[in-house]
Amino acid sequence: MNPALTLLPSTDPALLLRFRDRQYSAELIAAALLHFDFFTWLQENDGAAHEAIASHFGFIPRPLDVLLTLCRASGLIHTDDQGGHHLTAQGREHFVKGSPWYLGPYYAPVKDTPITKGFVQVLTTGRPGSWQAKADAKDWHESMLDPEFARGFTELMNCRGMLFGQHLARAVTPLLGQRSHLLDVGGGSGIYSSTMVAAHPQLHATVLEQPPVDAIVRQEIARHGLEERVQVFAGDMFSVTWPPADIVLLSNVLHDWDVAEARALLVKAAATLPSGGLLIIHDAFIRDDKTGPMAVAEYSALLMNITQGKCYSPAEHAALMNGLGLEPGPYQDTVADRGFMTAVKA
Repeated sequence: MNPALTLLPSTDPALLLRFRDRQYSAELIAAALLHFDFFTWLQENDGAAHEAIASHFGFIPRPLDVLLTLCRASGLIHTDDQGGHHLTAQGREHFVKGSPWYLGPYYAPVKDTPITKGFVQVLTTGRPGSWQAKADAKDWHESMLDPEFARGFTELMNCRGMLFGQHLARAVTPLLGQRSHLLDVGGGSGIYSSTMVAAHPQLHATVLEQPPVDAIVRQEIARHGLEERVQVFAGDMFSVTWPPADIVLLSNVLHDWDVAEARALLVKAAATLPSGGLLIIHDAFIRDDKTGPMAVAEYSALLMNITQGKCYSPAEHAALMNGLGLEPGPYQDTVADRGFMTAVKA
């Protein structure tokens, strides 16, 4: 077994990850500011509810939620107990046309970039933009079917997954009990399965991944010397019957999907787990009041642009579990703006 799977670095790379995770947040603000003049409208329609904003601008619920969360986290708006949205002094002074301190011209250079235009599309259609605003117009989900793209993206996720997986494996130790089989759904390179079994000798794991990623997983598992403890099951997680397990891990999976798809995956998790089985959702989580954290609100803007998802709150995940026989537990931080929540099958 690769000894690196159980070694933690001496430093915290949270800031370094934030440089990348916030990549699209300025363009989302620019889209709202310059393409829709959103902040001037809100000044003139103080207290407008979510539905009124969506109706006026033609915004789709998922991207509107991400925009409002980023605005709250940035101190541009606040939302009252009745759901009315109001500009803060910062929003009024700097993002409303006619203010002597209006900063619209400062954002003008990014008004017509491919990423900003992509946000205009996402806000009004709900469809993700092309990956990194490339000219081939494929979104992330389509791009992952290409072997070359899948290899590069899996390596991208793998490099941070080593750290995230090690912290997750340590944090869930008190919750595992006698459970022994982990199903890692949409497991990417298999790094989370690898770090989990490396930290817990009683565990073996199955990684569920679609082609062509499944071939990459097998190579990575062999590189770690874990072929005897980690297997690979090839298939589309939405369409195949999941292999049986008493732990289901959804790590950085639900944030790629809108509410209906996230619910569908939770339905499958509930159907797979036996009574007493454990669901682990590992991700970047928005706070329940949708005010941040800032780093996660920025990351959610990136996800909203390139995938069909966003960062969810623990309360949103708990609501999606209603009626599935899953009893949600509390959220816990791990490292670098990530954390997890669990649920136990009744």
